[in-house]
Amino acid sequence: MAVLVGSAGCYLLKLAGLAVPGSLLERPWVRRTADLVPVALLAALVAVQVVGEGQRLVLDARAAGLAAAVVLLVVRAPFLAVVAGSAATAAVLRLLAG
Repeated sequence: MAVLVGSAGCYLLKLAGLAVPGSLLERPWVRRTADLVPVALLAALVAVQVVGEGQRLVLDARAAGLAAAVVLLVVRAPFLAVVAGSAATAAVLRLLAG
């Protein structure tokens, strides 16, 4: 039953998106908001995954990996280097923590 209700909800949400008039979508603030919402959602998901563990906040190797990724992004490293560098940072810290 939950799958059917969820599927119907997703279908209705998509249908509502298609029913929005084109003139509304052409407004600059709507376009800007539509561009920024996915970035904000992704940032929120990353933050929750990095510093959350159950119902508490934790700073561990994941936070150091994220910090390494930020540093690598600031120096404009290639994406694969950012992923590898942040993973290596987290892995080394977990190894040292033991």
